[in-house]
This record gives sequence, C-alpha cells and structure tokens, in this order.
Amino acid sequence: MIRFILLQNRAGKTRLAKYYVPVADAEKRKLEYEIHRLVVNRDPKHTNLVEYRTYKVIYRRYAGLFFSMCIDVSDNELMLLEAIHLFVEILDHYFENVCELDLVFNFHKVYLILDEFICGGEIQESAKKVILERLSELDKIIT
Repeated sequence: MIRFILLQNRAGKTRLAKYYVPVADAEKRKLEYEIHRLVVNRDPKHTNLVEYRTYKVIYRRYAGLFFSMCIDVSDNELMLLEAIHLFVEILDHYFENVCELDLVFNFHKVYLILDEFICGGEIQESAKKVILERLSELDKIIT
C-alpha cells in the first residue's frame, strides 16, 4: 500500500502531498523534511529505493522535482517506480509539457489526476489512455 506521495522541488518546497494513512500535521512536516533530505543528497548512481523507518521510499527526479512514494516493505518497487513515470507522463500530456508552475497554479487538477490514478493507496488504473479519456470527460463536465 502506498502510504503517501510527495512532489518536492530541489529547495524542499512540497508542491503536492497526498497521504493515504492518517498522519498528524506536525508529523507530516517532519516526514516531508526527512524525505527531502533523504532523496536530495543521494548520489544519482544509487538506486531510487531507500529504506525509511519501517517502509521504503521510491523516488524519481524529473527536472527540478522529486516524485516520492512511501510504500510498505512487501510492495513491488519496480511497479511503483513505473507508476511514478506514468503519473509524470499523464501530467505532461494533460498540461502539455508540464512544469512546476503548472503544479502550483493548477493543484486541484493535479489532485484530480492523482485520484483518477490512485485511490486509497492502491493503483486503480494503469492505462494511460483510459486515464486521459476520463480526464477529458471530466474537463467537458467542468467547462
């Protein structure tokens, strides 16, 4: 199960945080700080998997953003690494060459995309085409 997802820039600003388990606000800030320190200082030659407390953190860097997922020890790391990549591809297609400012000013749409993709800490849909079709249907309803 996915415990939480974080999108952070190199400076440590959290651009998106989605928690699938209850966490106190003070603990959230502490987690975000610790995860940022953990992934930013790692050598790019190392794997994108890090042991963190009793969990694993899978992360991937795209331009100036770090996409991090905290998962259970028994979860499939490669599947979730691919899930991060799929999420980035969907964002890129939806925003047409996504950048950090798209995430900041359209955070509600980013959460909507994430909710179409992951629900309750489990991946619900892994087909990019299906997710993009759902998003286009939602856009028609909204506009």
